[in-house]
Amino acid sequence: LKPSTRQRFVALSFDYPDQNTETQVVCKETNCDSELATGLVTLAHHLRQLKDHDLEESVSTRLLIYTAQLVQQGLPLITACKAALVEPLSDDEDTIKALMRVVEAKLGG
Repeated sequence: LKPSTRQRFVALSFDYPDQNTETQVVCKETNCDSELATGLVTLAHHLRQLKDHDLEESVSTRLLIYTAQLVQQGLPLITACKAALVEPLSDDEDTIKALMRVVEAKLGG
């Protein structure tokens, strides 16, 4: 929007919840254990650091919930991360590979 148009609106800035709160949200929304939620939130923290470098969007709490739900339904953790965290962020094959390296480094794989 042009600056003159933006001035006609009220703006609110949002950030991600702190790690403890986000872990609680993931646990509550998916009934997963705190170990899975903590691992996903920690991974998200690392992936979010890449937002200003390689990605237009970053890992949302919603994507963490989707990932935990897939794991709860029996999908392996790394596969769930690729399906619900990595591929929604990019369709560039090199970026996907780089993000998966982060996933594997942080969660094992």
